[in-house]
Parts: sequence; C-alpha cells; structure tokens
Amino acid sequence: MRSFSSRSGFTLIELMIVVIIIAALAAMVTPRWFEQLDFANEQIARGDLKTIENQLSMYRLNNGVYPATADGLDALLTRPVSASNWRGPYIEKKPIDPWKRPYQYRFPGTRNTAGYDLFSLGKDGQEGGGDDVTNWDQK
Repeated sequence: MRSFSSRSGFTLIELMIVVIIIAALAAMVTPRWFEQLDFANEQIARGDLKTIENQLSMYRLNNGVYPATADGLDALLTRPVSASNWRGPYIEKKPIDPWKRPYQYRFPGTRNTAGYDLFSLGKDGQEGGGDDVTNWDQK
C-alpha cells in the first residue's frame, strides 16, 4: 500500500509565483499583439477603400458623375433619383470599416478636390484623429 505524504498539491506561494510569471509574459506579448491588430485593421481598411473606389468608378462610368454626398455610398446599393443610367447594385452590402463604422464619403471632395473624399474614421472614430485611413493620403 502506498502512503501519501502530508504535502499534496501546491502551496499558495507556488501558485502565486506561477500566476505572476504568466502575467509578466502576457504583459510582454499583449502590446505587440495589439500593434499587429491595429496594423492589420489599417491594411483591411486600405483594401476596402480600393474596392469602393473601383465601384465608384463603375458608377461614374454608367452615370457620368459620382454619387452626391447626400446619396452617399448607399447609391452603390440602391438607385438614387439622380442616377440616369444606374446599373447596380455595385456592392453587395453597405461597407463597414474594421472598427464597425460606415465608411465616410463626400462628393465633391474637400480634401481630394479632383474627385471625392472616401475615408474611415479609424480606431478613434473621429475625423482628423491621426489614425484616419483616407483616399487622399495613401501611405
């Protein structure tokens, strides 16, 4: 028959040391993970802008002009009254950025004066916050 020692399991100090080690490792890894997540979301938004730009070009090709600001990107989904030769829908669903907000659109553009402004408000959700992803300032 096997005898059990009076000590079975871990002491509270041993468990706390393990928890501290795990927390220290997580503290080192987590910031890098969030940096990569932010970078990935920015790249997704840049790709989305290119796709939307292509669809806006198709809309312009068919109708002779880009959608008005009032019609916005919804003009790519449903025919606006002003569209003379609408051949859409040009997109399947309303475009949402990686931060779960709609992309912003203005025509005529105030920043991209030769065309339209198309942008995501970025992580902070505010225009001009330094993290916007735009069609006039491609990095």
